[in-house]
Formats: sequence, structure tokens, C-alpha cells
Amino acid sequence: MSIHISAKKGEIAKVVLQPGDPLRAQYIAENYLENVKLVSKTRNIFYYTGLYKGKEITVGASGMGFPSIGIYSYELFTEYDVDTIIRIGTCGAYTTDLQLFDILNVKNAASESTYAKYAWEIEGDILPHQGSTYNIINETAKELSLNAKETNIHSSDIFYRKNPDIPAIATQYNCSAVEMEAFGLFANAQHLGKNAATILTVSDIIPTHENISSDEREKALKPMIQLALESALKI
Repeated sequence: MSIHISAKKGEIAKVVLQPGDPLRAQYIAENYLENVKLVSKTRNIFYYTGLYKGKEITVGASGMGFPSIGIYSYELFTEYDVDTIIRIGTCGAYTTDLQLFDILNVKNAASESTYAKYAWEIEGDILPHQGSTYNIINETAKELSLNAKETNIHSSDIFYRKNPDIPAIATQYNCSAVEMEAFGLFANAQHLGKNAATILTVSDIIPTHENISSDEREKALKPMIQLALESALKI
């Protein structure tokens, strides 16, 4: 076990799907995996391991923000020998070119955060996905007739802000949407030589204030979950 994950060695699969919300991890495990086992519930951050079409997969939460995903992804990579983490989450669109329920496959994550610099001495404010998982997701989306849009996103430390304008970094790197974890995940994976990807579902359109209702979210996230699971089979 690690400091923040109580699973024993061998109870975490080589491929991990990582939503932010522990209850979303529970939902995926209970509805998509067979022979599922709860392997960690420290701090109520649930991790489950089970079989998807015969392949062992773990699904567990990251929490919100770089500090949280930074801890969990690092311990998964280093203490449990995880090879690949696929973050699955929601995002807010900066542009009306995107619509609610759109699926994004993140090519690069741009951020003002100092996480990568001070954790791993990685300079720069934009980081790419790590490894081949991104390409596998694109291929799998085509097979499933899903339109997974390849895009840059803004990973932000800030959810609420005084200035409502799109941040300069998002404009600079042509980021279509904003979330709070991908940059930290990519930084850890780059430092450790691991594979990392991020799939997002658009839950809010920031310019128009449209959003997916709480009742719609379960249905809305199903295509993204299916895409992540089917991609994991090929890893």
C-alpha cells in the first residue's frame, strides 16, 4: 500500500481509469466491470479492480486539482507499477464551436500552474499527452462511431475568478475548454516515463451558460466511459 491508497501490491491493474469523483468511479465499477473488488477506500477515494471483457482494469478517483491528481497518479505509477492512466472527466467549453455532450481527446494541456516546474523541473506552460494511448483513443472512437475531437485544453488551478474573460494562456494555445487535472497528470507521466491520456465530456458552455443537468450527467458520460474502456482493451 502507499500513503494515500490502501490497496495491496497486485490489487491495482496496469491500466487505470481515473475520474475525479469517487462516486463516478463506483458507478463505473458497478455497471461496467465484472468480478469487481473495492481495493481502497482511504479518505473515501474509492479504487475498484475488476474485469472488462476479460481484461483487468482499475477505476479510481483523482479528486480535484493538480495537488490531488498529482498525489494519486504518482503513487499509482510508482507504488503499484501502473503503466497507463486515462483521466475521464468533464470540462467547460470556452467556445460555442463545442456543444454539450461533445467528447474531447486532449492533445496538449496548457497551464499557468507551477506544478510541473517545482515538482519535476519541467519548464514551459504546455505539456502533451504521454505515450500511445492518445492515438489508441482516436482509433477506438472511429470504430465506435464516436466523434472524439482532438484539442488543446486549459488546465487551471482556478474554478472561480474575478475576471470572466478567457485567460490569455487559453487564447495563446488555442484551448477550446478548461478543466483542472490533465496538466498535472501529464507532468507526472512525463517525469516517470509512463503513459497518460485525458478524455473529457463537455458539461458546460461558458459563453452561453448552458450546462448539463445533474439528471443528464449519467447518460451524458456513458459514451466517454465506453470509449475509455474499449481503448483500455488495446493497451
